[in-house]
Amino acid sequence: MSTMSTMSTFADEFAMLTLAPQLIAEQRPFALATVIRVSAPSSTAVGAQAIIEADGTLHGWVGGGCAKAVVVQAAQQAIVRGLPRRVRISNDGALSEADVEQHAMPCASNGTLELFIQPVVPAPLLVVLGATPAAAEARVLGQRMGLRVSALADSQSDLATLELLQPAFVLIVTQGEGDEAALDAALRSSCPAVLLIASPRKAVQLRESMQMQGIPAARLAVLQAPAGPYLHARTPAEVALGAIAAVVALRRTTETVTPVLVTPAYINPVCGMAVDPATAKHVIAFGGMSHYFCCDGCKVRFEEAPDKYLAIARGVPA
Repeated sequence: MSTMSTMSTFADEFAMLTLAPQLIAEQRPFALATVIRVSAPSSTAVGAQAIIEADGTLHGWVGGGCAKAVVVQAAQQAIVRGLPRRVRISNDGALSEADVEQHAMPCASNGTLELFIQPVVPAPLLVVLGATPAAAEARVLGQRMGLRVSALADSQSDLATLELLQPAFVLIVTQGEGDEAALDAALRSSCPAVLLIASPRKAVQLRESMQMQGIPAARLAVLQAPAGPYLHARTPAEVALGAIAAVVALRRTTETVTPVLVTPAYINPVCGMAVDPATAKHVIAFGGMSHYFCCDGCKVRFEEAPDKYLAIARGVPA
């Protein structure tokens, strides 16, 4: 390896080492992709790494253009699901292990590349509305459960503040001090889950009040009141425990059913890989429409026999 290439590698590694803490500090999700196995020919090596942001921006190097599209798409799906994954890109026909995703290698070189992709996703934000003892206990328990917690007093429970914070959960623990104002702000925000600590009778009254104030049925559907299971709670800590249990249940349920990213609409007619027309670098106009390719190799092969590949894409035997 030349001195120049060595310096470039060190520079790339240093850039990623500084980028990761920056993304974490800014609460921006990303995935770290690490090459764990390579079979020649390949333009990368074991240990090569890249950071992929949620929008698909890639920093680093884990292979050429052929592998990049697969890695970026797998990383984005890992970020959405919040789960790590192993990805194998190859045409050798070998059977992969049960926990390894198999993808076709679109390059003509037919090398093999295997990667481990680890998502780094910020914990969901829980906003606790209220200045009661139970609210203080809920904040402590929420942090113990690994949530990011933001506390707002009754006077701060306005719509503008909630929209600025963009929480995943709002827990209302006002307990008689500004209940309606806090609930109105939470339900008028875009928060996907609102929980209210209240007795069953009071919860019914507040729900009816929200209906009278024009809160639509779709937003009332995100309200869980009373929050959590009935625990015969007596102390503020016991009251908060049930509510935080409900938040944890909602968090895990949401993670389980979260859909993966939608596959881009255009399929490369040469290798069958999904290609995003918005970011594709290799495009050919043929037959009155545009055709998109993951790499220059597929583009060249298409140019040599466009009718053949379009027929294959339509399912017509070659």
